[in-house]
Amino acid sequence: MKNIAKLIVFISSVAFAACGTNAVRVSDNTAPSSNAKLPEQSVIAHSNEPTGPGPVPSVDPSKPKTKWTQSGTPIDTTKFDEAIKASEAAVKKAPKNGDAKKALAKAYFDRGMALTDARQYPSALGDYRKALEIDPEMAEAKQWVDQIMGIYASMNREAPKAGEEPPPLPFGDKEKDK
Repeated sequence: MKNIAKLIVFISSVAFAACGTNAVRVSDNTAPSSNAKLPEQSVIAHSNEPTGPGPVPSVDPSKPKTKWTQSGTPIDTTKFDEAIKASEAAVKKAPKNGDAKKALAKAYFDRGMALTDARQYPSALGDYRKALEIDPEMAEAKQWVDQIMGIYASMNREAPKAGEEPPPLPFGDKEKDK
């Protein structure tokens, strides 16, 4: 009798392994009475994260785009602001100096990257656009503009127009820090 039970368990586990599915229904009938009313859970790829019902919604192009919003994590942009100010001064002194212009474009790009990391996409978009105005050959800035614009389009949201991007979110009380 023990051999039959072992054989059934072995065949069941082989059949289960061969089915090729990542989802498994788990039900714990031996749980204490306080947990007995919990629903069965899906276990997918060793995760207990909820997968949510239904398919991923798609964008309806017939619906009007909604206005963009500023969000993200406020960060201290002081060092980036200072680099931009110093680079702007250098360009103002020597407007035909290509290296000074590239340094200014890089300063805007660097602040844009920091803002992207902080999920302040509208502000980052403005910095990438400024970098491209100064140095139209800056491929990385162009890629980030395209990526952020693509994200807005995929969410059916209106992106800020050039020149209408908001400043970075305020970080703490800068007046108090002085």
